[in-house]
Amino acid sequence: MQALSTTVPGHSYTIKWMFGLPEVIDFIKNCQIEEGCLIHVLQKSSAGLIIKSRDHKLAISNDIADRIQV
Repeated sequence: MQALSTTVPGHSYTIKWMFGLPEVIDFIKNCQIEEGCLIHVLQKSSAGLIIKSRDHKLAISNDIADRIQV
């Protein structure tokens, strides 16, 4: 397993687990991104990354991506 923040753009990953503030986790899950879900890393920068799952795209900071294991 590795943190989502250390992934490579252009690759797909399966989320193993997520932790953090309940409000943040609820928002991510409302975007249909949850444990067992396949996500695609679209773009990565020094501040965070953009991921896609199904029909949803989400920009997240490295702080949040550190708490998501793939």
